[in-house]
Parts: sequence; structure tokens; C-alpha cells
Amino acid sequence: MKRFIKGVFIALLMPSLLVAGNPDRQGESGAGELLFNPWARSSGLHGLNVSSVMGVEAMNLNIAGLSRVLKGEIVLSNNRIFEGTGLQMNAGGYASKMGENGTLGISISSLQFGDIEITTVDQPEGTGGTFSPNFFNIALGYSYMYANKISVGLLVRGITESMPDLTAFGFSVDAGVQYVSGEKDNFRLGIALRNIGSPMKFGGQGLAFQGPNIDPSVGGSEYNLTYYQRAEGFQLPSLLNIGLSYDFYVGQKDFLRVLGNFTSNTFARDEIGGGLEFSFRNILMLRAAYKHTLTQDGSAFKNDVYTGFAAGGSVLLPIAKGSDQKVGIDYAYRATNPFKGTHNLSLRFEF
Repeated sequence: MKRFIKGVFIALLMPSLLVAGNPDRQGESGAGELLFNPWARSSGLHGLNVSSVMGVEAMNLNIAGLSRVLKGEIVLSNNRIFEGTGLQMNAGGYASKMGENGTLGISISSLQFGDIEITTVDQPEGTGGTFSPNFFNIALGYSYMYANKISVGLLVRGITESMPDLTAFGFSVDAGVQYVSGEKDNFRLGIALRNIGSPMKFGGQGLAFQGPNIDPSVGGSEYNLTYYQRAEGFQLPSLLNIGLSYDFYVGQKDFLRVLGNFTSNTFARDEIGGGLEFSFRNILMLRAAYKHTLTQDGSAFKNDVYTGFAAGGSVLLPIAKGSDQKVGIDYAYRATNPFKGTHNLSLRFEF
């Protein structure tokens, strides 16, 4: 087991030599919905809690944290992206212990664009009809925890993007490690490699069109043929996250968690940020974070849609007095410019 864990560490650290912020390639990847975080707890920290995320939410940040769920968890979430645009992401996830140290999880998310008017060259103001793209992905992940100190995980995700007469399909793999140390597990380290997978390419009848053809062999008569355009393939937005956190306890149960995270993007600029999370009796949690995008000289990039600020909170209560089964509500807000921010709301059941 120790050799396996050491191998996972090396496998995760080596890609950092290849995965680096590259502004020259910014915007060249596709499947950007893989970067959207539908879960409210981690969104309140701008997704910077790679070292401490656990349960279902770990399937979008660091799959290694999946095994730190108590017994099982169900989470349902709604994410209103860039309020005012009509973009929404709905997600659901389930995690359950498999044996003493293993945990299996499944999550589903769907990005909704609302109704978009159909326009043509002849009717640029609209035909009166509408269409709605369907961006959907499903993930299956497994995490194993060794001696309550080190957890590793692997996740496979299927991705589909479709609209009338056009479809693209792909898959990706995530891998992660979490390390916990200290008298009360105060210190945490997390490393996660995400969205490593196959290129995607659109195909279907939507790429076909009717065009004239002049055949000189029959006296130059003209007739229509069906032509197919070739779609360019695109890569997935792969990235590497490295995060640290430390818990300062006040009494036996209350603590203030200080965390930081660095993200190395393949098709975008690198990001760095930090945050705070306060837990009171494991009933009320408050969070705030700030991150910024780095330029090549290390200064902040000013033109990102997210201004850098995020905040949120959670309430977690037992279903019955003394019961281990709990229900929680999580909310997060991330400031944007323009638009009216991004809002996340999640309903969580722990059992």
C-alpha cells in the first residue's frame, strides 16, 4: 500500500511539469462546463479547499476526499451561473462506504442554457422557434483511505454536449491525494489532477448543407449535392490543484480553518487564492475566500469575469436528537463583473 500511495504522489506531481498556465492557449479548450462547481459548500471557498473537501463535493475538486464521508451522503444542488444570463447547472450526487476504508460515489450534472431563438441567414430576427443545448456529464469515482491519514482516489467522467443534429462525446479521468496530520488532523494537504481525457469533436447532420454542383459531362447542368463540413476537435480543460489548510481549534469542536490553493491550468492563466472557514459545533459554518488570476509577471489579471470574492454558509442539523443522520443546507455567492454574481444552493443528507 505504501508503494501504491508513493506512486500516486509521483504520478500527480509529474504532470505539473506539463500542466502550466499558458495565456497563448487560452480559450482553445472546450467542455468548459467541467470547470463549473455546482456544489455550494466548496463554492463558498471558490473551490480552494482541495485539501479539505470531502464527500460528494470531492468529485468535482479532489476525488481523494470522497472516502472521508462518515457513512453515506446524498447532495442535490442548483447553481445559477452569472445571474441574469439564464445559465443554470443542476447536479446530484451519492456516496456510500464500500467496506471499512473504501468509498464509491456517483454524480450527475446538467448545464441548462434556457430557450435560444433559432435564426437563419434569411431570417436573422428569428424564425419563431427555439432550441436548447444539452450539456451533461456523469461521473463514477472511488476513493480509498489508508490509516486515516492518506486517501487516494480515481474518477472517470463521461461528457456529452448536444444540440439539434449535433453531438460531441468524450471522457475524462481525475486523480487525487489527500494527506492529514496533527493531533486533531489540523494540517491537510491536497493534490488533484483533473480533466485528463480524450479530445472531443462535434458531428451530425447539423454539419451538412445543400450546395450547387455543375456537371460538365451533362452539358453543364446544375443540381444540388449534400456537403459535410469537418468540425475541428478540441481538448478538455485539464488542470492541477495543490492546496494546504490548517485548523486552529477553539475548545473541542469549534475551529477556524485557514487554507490556500494554487491552480495550474493548461489552457488558461494560473490562479492562486486563500480562504477562511469557521465551524461552530459542526452545526453552523461560515466561509469566505478570495482568489485572483496571475499574469506572466505574477500580477493579478484584471479582466476575469469573477472579481475574486466568494462567501457562503451552511447549517447542519441531526434529523433526530442524538442521531448520526443529518440534513444540511448550503449557500454560496461568488461576485462577478459584469452580471449579478453566481449563486449556489445545495441540500445535503448525511447518514
